[in-house]
Amino acid sequence: MDDIFQQAADAIRTADALLIGAGAGMGVDSGLPDFRGPEGFWKAYPPFRGRSFSEISTPHWFQTDPALAWGFFGHRLKLYRTAIPHRGFEILRRWSERPEFGAFVFTTNVDGQFQKGGFPEDRIIEYHGSIHHLQCSQSCDQSVWSSEEVEIAVDEVNIRTTSEFPRCPNCGSIARPNILMFDDWEFHQTRHKVQYAAYQNWLCQVKGTRIVAIEMGAGLAIPTVRNECEKQGLILIRINPREAETPEHGISLPFGSLDALAAIDSRLTSDR
Repeated sequence: MDDIFQQAADAIRTADALLIGAGAGMGVDSGLPDFRGPEGFWKAYPPFRGRSFSEISTPHWFQTDPALAWGFFGHRLKLYRTAIPHRGFEILRRWSERPEFGAFVFTTNVDGQFQKGGFPEDRIIEYHGSIHHLQCSQSCDQSVWSSEEVEIAVDEVNIRTTSEFPRCPNCGSIARPNILMFDDWEFHQTRHKVQYAAYQNWLCQVKGTRIVAIEMGAGLAIPTVRNECEKQGLILIRINPREAETPEHGISLPFGSLDALAAIDSRLTSDR
């Protein structure tokens, strides 16, 4: 694999811009679950055995069983708050300073790890929203606000909240995370639209340049990140331990994110 790692390093070295794509597998090296397949979800949440992630991550629970809804999302909120971004984030942030047009992060992760890892807010699009922001579950308006002050107590045996539910400051209804869930027609796009506009502006700036897409931990089940990186990258570096196949001329690295990024970085560093 040494030649392939060197190809990846050469591509990054000569890039005019970097598109950093990340799916759930990016967080595995930080100790975060990726819910890959039912067994992965049940391992992370044993009380939900027999039920799928897509069944639990739906907005209707905030109406029909809010203790379950906030038990699940409250547990995840605490998990993501306490997680420490692995060294791969620092490597990527350092690489983003190399090219003329810098880098932009395109992620379906809702965990806020790129912000915690030092990436500027205006260079990140969280395509599926963020657990660190809330909205009204009744869609009384399109407001989105920070969940920084929210503390959710969770019975970790049953994954149900034992505390008061967060409330909408406008109407008093139960709040929910500003996350695009399954079967979700009420996702407020206020924050998403600001991020999307910044991303489109960056794409206009880098149009016609040598864009290298570095994609990590993005699977085939929901291929949003894979499709975007294939579409925008002149060169695609795909890092994935199980689904690393690429279109023609792509660079395939069947490794975990941190291992692959560290191996590429060692070659970039030695070439200085």
